[in-house]
Amino acid sequence: MNRLDIANLIIEKITAQAEAAKDMYADSVSNIGYFYIDNFLPTELATKVHDVFPHYNDMMLIGSKYNLREYKYVTAQMNNCHPLLEETIFAFQDPRILDLIKEICDINSLYADENLYAGGISLMHQGQFLNPHLDNSHEKDRKQWRVLNLLYYVTPDWHQTNGGNLELWPDGIDNAQLTIDSAFNRLIVMATHDGSWHSVSPITADKNRTCVSNYYFSDSALKPTDQFHVTSFRGRPEQGVRDIALQADNALRQSVRKLFPLGLVKTKQIYKK
Repeated sequence: MNRLDIANLIIEKITAQAEAAKDMYADSVSNIGYFYIDNFLPTELATKVHDVFPHYNDMMLIGSKYNLREYKYVTAQMNNCHPLLEETIFAFQDPRILDLIKEICDINSLYADENLYAGGISLMHQGQFLNPHLDNSHEKDRKQWRVLNLLYYVTPDWHQTNGGNLELWPDGIDNAQLTIDSAFNRLIVMATHDGSWHSVSPITADKNRTCVSNYYFSDSALKPTDQFHVTSFRGRPEQGVRDIALQADNALRQSVRKLFPLGLVKTKQIYKK
């Protein structure tokens, strides 16, 4: 299937679930706005998307088991992957889909990112994790605000006990998190702003969790308090020493970006066409 075929399926599903999605987002928007839709694409297609994922040896490793921030495999270089993965990624960038989600989330302007800055596909296996963090506030050129994170999970028979679930921390990391299972064929759309702390729980199962992700950007931030910030990590409530170290790391990297607005090192997680 090509991206237009897949986009048409996405539009059909979102349209059918639009009112429920709008209610879910409205109920959560005062903290971290989100909604999710299950059985998102036909099961056969969702399974095929999973089956054509590259081996993790063909993806870029971010972090390590000793890293304080994160440990996962990613790639945004979609032309090196099976064509179905690229078609699926870019199906989410169909203007009609952006219009639908713009209406659901009541956002005035919304833009897809053809460069897949920090997007693309990700794979996590046993022992891998993503600590609580705020996403970088902007796209790579700092001209638009990052406002929505779209996560499409495609691992068959994935259960909450396997780990690898999305965790939202609407009241900050010192308080209880909300866990949203990374269930097979589930799309989660999550707001990103200066209070949208989120994480991925450590993978406990001896299997891979696979995800297709996009970011949407806007002319304006979602909250009036939003200011430019680098991707900022924190420790979990039980990780006191790690939390201190990560806060110091955040402050250092933020200071560097004040001197070098576009950063010292170009990100490797971008689609180089």
